[in-house]
Amino acid sequence: MPKENGELYDVIVIGGGPAGLTAALYLARACYRVLIVEKEHFGGQITITERVVNYPGIASISGAALTENMRQQAEAFGAEFKLAEVTSLDMTGDIKTVYTSQGPLRCFGVLLAAGARPRTAGFRGEEEFRGRGVAYCATCDGEFFRGLPVFVIGGGFAAAEESVFLTKYASHVTCLVRGEDFSCAAQTAEEAKKNPNITVMTNTVVESVAGDTTLRSMTYRDKKTGEEKTYTAPEGSTFGLFVFAGYEPATELVKGIAELNPQGYVITDENMKTSCDGLYAAGDIRIKALRQAVTAAGDGALAATELERYALQMQKRTGIRPLRPESAAFAQETTVNAESPAAKSSAIFAPEILAQLQTVFARMEQPLELRLFLDDSDVSQELHIYMKDLCQQTNKLKLTRAEQADEEGAEGSERPYVRVYRQDGSYTGITFHGVPGGHEFTSFVLGLYNASSQGQAVEPSLREKILAWDKPCHLRIFVSLSCTMCPELVTAAQRLATLNSKITTDVYDLNRFPELQKKYQVMSVPCFFLNEDGPQFGKKNIAQLFQMITEH
Repeated sequence: MPKENGELYDVIVIGGGPAGLTAALYLARACYRVLIVEKEHFGGQITITERVVNYPGIASISGAALTENMRQQAEAFGAEFKLAEVTSLDMTGDIKTVYTSQGPLRCFGVLLAAGARPRTAGFRGEEEFRGRGVAYCATCDGEFFRGLPVFVIGGGFAAAEESVFLTKYASHVTCLVRGEDFSCAAQTAEEAKKNPNITVMTNTVVESVAGDTTLRSMTYRDKKTGEEKTYTAPEGSTFGLFVFAGYEPATELVKGIAELNPQGYVITDENMKTSCDGLYAAGDIRIKALRQAVTAAGDGALAATELERYALQMQKRTGIRPLRPESAAFAQETTVNAESPAAKSSAIFAPEILAQLQTVFARMEQPLELRLFLDDSDVSQELHIYMKDLCQQTNKLKLTRAEQADEEGAEGSERPYVRVYRQDGSYTGITFHGVPGGHEFTSFVLGLYNASSQGQAVEPSLREKILAWDKPCHLRIFVSLSCTMCPELVTAAQRLATLNSKITTDVYDLNRFPELQKKYQVMSVPCFFLNEDGPQFGKKNIAQLFQMITEH
């Protein structure tokens, strides 16, 4: 009988999109130990799609909701998850090593499902004005261009679909299409072309953008005539430029390990196996005719069944069987029933969310105080109700209200907010301005867990450096509750704060604080300032963020 090993996985899946989540579901359900490693956010690129209407069995759903359902289903069967960046692979021998930003991991087989990432357009000024008018996610950043003109670069499905979405915010949307027409399905293109708030300009490429702290002008060229024109924003105003120029496969990890085609996509056989023994690939990262959530899920299911056979073969060959931890049965342990603590009534949280909260609360080692700093606004009332409902679900959280004069260093205009304190009265470094709902609910709950216990694992050498840090650092972070990239930055910042009292965080739902958006000229999220220096844009994991702090 194989010897059990608690530090070994049957399969490590790199990438948490539909392909990786489906594979994890199949493997975990077959009682194999599987870990999904994701460096950004679980769900993949589809999470930025507001409406998915072509996934079989589901009439209409957001991409974020669809993949969150997939994640919960995989977790229910025992799949494990880790937010970390995979830096390299060692595919030699029977036991493979996956090197990550949080240390090495060992397994029998690897599934590469890292997908593809947005391409840049390559015009002059693109990188300089990224986050200051140039954007890549309509869901995340569209709301910051309310009442302003918006231009969209691209002629594919994303460009056509997101152009329609952006009409919710923009005064007008102009699509700049490089070719003669859109290259996506005719029905999707027609929605954009027939929209009265969208103008389509074909045979057009952007040459450059310019401005000061934000975009002020854009130069574009007619490919047929060669004529260049410059669009200039009205005096004192700005505009948005969204880039949807296609995707490139995230295959850097396997260059020199597995065979790739000239475009960089992984070559696999019909069973998703690559040219490297023990390495499989699924989803948008491999050569395929159609890149959709449903085909990614199909890839993941097929790869999983092949990896089941491979893992079993390796167990027999090595005499080792990976041991699944007790926590792998997470969702099965938290099934809601009439006697379950998670069955407490709630006006805000759904039963499945309450069940997950109870698991988190059970692991919290010390009580916390949630101290509210309120004013007379409707947002304050909403925050009060939200926090009261949360605290009613457990005796680990106590709700208090600060006196009006007890501002503790924050500006009065930044109310309402909630600050988190430990049982001994010490500040955890966690403050949220607004109401931590949407995608920030999970990061807020993780912050509570990290503040009240040993918290999420941090690579030992990195943890040691964080604990030794002795200079004050304040992180001011601006987010949107609809942004799928913001939670990773917030979670990383709050984890740093819970480990070292010299580091403090203030997180703002930017929608609630338009005066701060104007003051800091934030046109994209996630956005953050280190000791008021910035802005910096983009998601960061804990290692990347701490490095920025040490170099500041």
